[in-house]
Amino acid sequence: MQHPSSAEMPWSAWAFPLVGLLFFALASFAGLGGSFSPSPVGIAFALALVPILFGTVFSAVHHAEVIAHRTGEPYGTLVLTVAVTIIEVALITSVMLSEEGGSPTLARDTVFAVVMIVCNGLVGLCILMGGLRYREQSFRVTGANAYLVVLIVLAALTLVLPNYTVAAQGPAFSASQLAFVSAVTLALYGVFLYIQTVRHRDYFVVLGDEGTTGVPHVPSTRAVVLSTVFLLIALTAVVLLAKKFAAVVEVGRSAIGALPAVTGVIVALLILLPEGVAAVQAARQNALQKALNLALGSSLATIGLTVPAVAVVTIALGKGLALGLSPKDTALLAITLLVSTLTFGTGRTNVLYGFVHLVMFATFLFLVFVP
Repeated sequence: MQHPSSAEMPWSAWAFPLVGLLFFALASFAGLGGSFSPSPVGIAFALALVPILFGTVFSAVHHAEVIAHRTGEPYGTLVLTVAVTIIEVALITSVMLSEEGGSPTLARDTVFAVVMIVCNGLVGLCILMGGLRYREQSFRVTGANAYLVVLIVLAALTLVLPNYTVAAQGPAFSASQLAFVSAVTLALYGVFLYIQTVRHRDYFVVLGDEGTTGVPHVPSTRAVVLSTVFLLIALTAVVLLAKKFAAVVEVGRSAIGALPAVTGVIVALLILLPEGVAAVQAARQNALQKALNLALGSSLATIGLTVPAVAVVTIALGKGLALGLSPKDTALLAITLLVSTLTFGTGRTNVLYGFVHLVMFATFLFLVFVP
């Protein structure tokens, strides 16, 4: 795939999203993907699904990068973050509504998985890749602190506090508590966006942190409009195919005897792939600030938008919603936030910080399989 600033759109950038939608329509018409069996037809379906799905993901990254080149930072990184989060909310709510009796822990498991994948896996990989290539990389401490202070409060309010309230039974809020927490969560995320894009935009931009030399190519208005349309098509295709992909993964999970949480982690990894690829590319181009904007911004958007949206659905339909984490997961979350505070406290990183975060990510994955 060509560089996003190229004047011509590569064929894969428009072909994969359209093929992805067509493949979903044909699979649905043929009755494939809602359930999966390892028959010859099912195996052929899975083998075709994987390359189409990943090609669509990479096309989404391309179009987001085109838009980011036109809008500049930090607006460019918000495009992919908000778009993917909106799709994620739609996926969670659709699964909740489709399952018999709902899934009271689905939102909690998904939000926690996203936070651990982003704050440990993605951040660790970006820092490690950048450190191996440039020894040290710099970023704005003020911006990182803004991300962390909001993330700590959002995570504590939504994932930890429900374990200590008494108005409702279990690790859950009562309806009034859920409404209040959702409102303040959404308000806090809104204020953060105002700080990031208007009031203190300079906190999230490092001058010269572009990873290229010379005057960068600015995409034309026509290219930006086309990329916006194909980005929406690509993200829609990704979430539709992810539901098919989940059925395939579910069979594999059952075959190895893994817990149901494994399916959620794999699908979360898939949904975060567009942001992950863009963030790693930015770190390799010595644009660590942009990588952190993508990574940490996605974790804030996940909590700030997903929890209120799911809360509206559960309150309106009278479904249960368990948000409180288990003691094991609470410990992992606390260690992650503490390590992140130390990592982003100096304004410079090296391979050690990246490796520490990856160790935490490996621990999280291991405990998903062996709780």
